Amino acid sequence: MSDLSDYRANVGVVLFNAAGLVWYGKRARTPPPHCWQFPQGGVDEGEDLHNAALRELAEETGVTSVEFLDRTHDWVAYDYPAEMIAKKKRKYAGQKQVWFAFRFTGDESEICLDHHDEVEFEAWRWGPLADAPGLIVPFKRDAYDRVAAAFARFAAS
Repeated sequence: MSDLSDYRANVGVVLFNAAGLVWYGKRARTPPPHCWQFPQGGVDEGEDLHNAALRELAEETGVTSVEFLDRTHDWVAYDYPAEMIAKKKRKYAGQKQVWFAFRFTGDESEICLDHHDEVEFEAWRWGPLADAPGLIVPFKRDAYDRVAAAFARFAAS
């Protein structure tokens, strides 16, 4: 996976609350058990990655009250399963992501899952960062392991 030219540029957000728990969204129309994930989305042509992360977070969760904590400096990539590429006729081999850690500084009433036309999540909750790899679809698990390790210092112990 050293050549990432066939991977879609994407950003992901790990949103921490004051207690060090992270925000998980339950993907709309996705059956359990691997239906929980962090906000993420594509980067528009010419868009700054930090601004893309803030935009995706606002679109998917309604959240705008955040404080920047850190970001990954290298791409974190994952491959789409072959059956997913064939079924959805995807033009990319997978996604390459830069991940951002933000601290939520607002009130939970700010969280609004239907803030944007395309609803990504149908429910949300706070949980331990260490749970992330076990909640995500298996093909993203290695990426979530890397993200959890990168931001572990912000998590509740």
